[in-house]
Amino acid sequence: MTPREIVSELDRYIVGQHDAKRAVAIALRNRWRRQNVAPDLRDEIAPKNILMIGPTGVGKTEIARRLAKLAQAPFVKVEASRYTEVGYVGRDVESMIRDLVEISIKMVREEERERVAVKARDGAEERLLDILYPSSPGKTRKPATVDAEGALRVAETDSHNETREKLRRLLRDGYLNEREVEIEVTQQATPALEVLTPQGMEEMGASMKDLLSQMMPRKSRRRKVKVPEALEILAQEESARLVDMDNVTREAVVRAEQSGIVFIDEIDKIAGRESAHGPDVSREGVQRDLLPIVEGSTVNTKYGAVRTDHVLFVASGAFHTSKPSDLIPEFQGRFPIRVELNALTREDFIRILTEPENALTRQYTALLATEKVRIGFTAEAIAALAEIAAQVNARSENIGARRLHTVLERLLEDLSFDAPEMAGREISIDDAYVHERLDPIVKNEDLSRYIL
Repeated sequence: MTPREIVSELDRYIVGQHDAKRAVAIALRNRWRRQNVAPDLRDEIAPKNILMIGPTGVGKTEIARRLAKLAQAPFVKVEASRYTEVGYVGRDVESMIRDLVEISIKMVREEERERVAVKARDGAEERLLDILYPSSPGKTRKPATVDAEGALRVAETDSHNETREKLRRLLRDGYLNEREVEIEVTQQATPALEVLTPQGMEEMGASMKDLLSQMMPRKSRRRKVKVPEALEILAQEESARLVDMDNVTREAVVRAEQSGIVFIDEIDKIAGRESAHGPDVSREGVQRDLLPIVEGSTVNTKYGAVRTDHVLFVASGAFHTSKPSDLIPEFQGRFPIRVELNALTREDFIRILTEPENALTRQYTALLATEKVRIGFTAEAIAALAEIAAQVNARSENIGARRLHTVLERLLEDLSFDAPEMAGREISIDDAYVHERLDPIVKNEDLSRYIL
């Protein structure tokens, strides 16, 4: 996708923040450009990491989520506050790269399974026919038919292959869907023990459990299921057999190294110098541990060594109580592109409630439609909701668009509770409806502080 197309796609779900959308669109397009550069120069082109700065609830995380879908590349979102220096309570910073590789493995494995899906389905069909009609070729047997109740009946004599083809047609046409068959399911044995590892070394425990499970024999058991479920189980077994996991691992590691994107949220929580009153292990120490990962290093995973030189890092933070300059200079230098996101206004709230494809008003309309209750929001009602959200944000803590969730939930609380008894009704939500339910809370500042 071109940068313009990426921005246009993000506009479908996120209101405003044009500068941030342009920055991530350029960064995403540069990944493709780098892949088409001459090999001798390709390794010299480093990704330009992005730092998004803005108050909470303005769309930083939403941009990252939508970017993940557009990128079609390994993507992992982590919280900076989850990590601390090695040796203290918390996760090792290298675990974010291990998570990225795991996601890459899953992506490539799913792609390979889709590639062999037809072949796996055919294999599963043959195995199921063997269960339904277990007979060796060459022998004659009475063919199978299905009566009006869906029961399998035996009729005149015929050859084995003709009968098998008749069964195949019955299976594909759905006439055997209610029939139960007994299949043998093989499962990897999982050791019934917990591997205790030091804090921050959870991956070692997972690797130990994997090793123990591979040493233990596979368990098989017989299950009685209906034909469609049996076909699905057998198809999964066939696709697992057809997929070459060695190739999957090699491709996944390359994809994580060359196209991986790591989104580090709440980066402002680790900004700040060391405390003068004692060791502050969750701030500057985490930055120093993150530094080699961001600038490029080798991380050991259970799939081999993974280099982070060309992984794109996107960091974001509200920076309410700190500022980007509170990050250590070396860490600041690894995020050369700075993008500031704007606080949301009343007009932005109106657009958020109406324009995006997943707008909250559409979500609540669809939810209540499941109870056969039709609701509609007038333009005046949406303007009143936006005004109330903006007022509460200005008067108390500004949490951006998340305030709309609170306001709408409070507005529709009674309706959501009574909806099962209101099937078939049509309700129009206008500004009078909004003011009747929300004004008493908004005017009472003490009550509003706790409820909205």
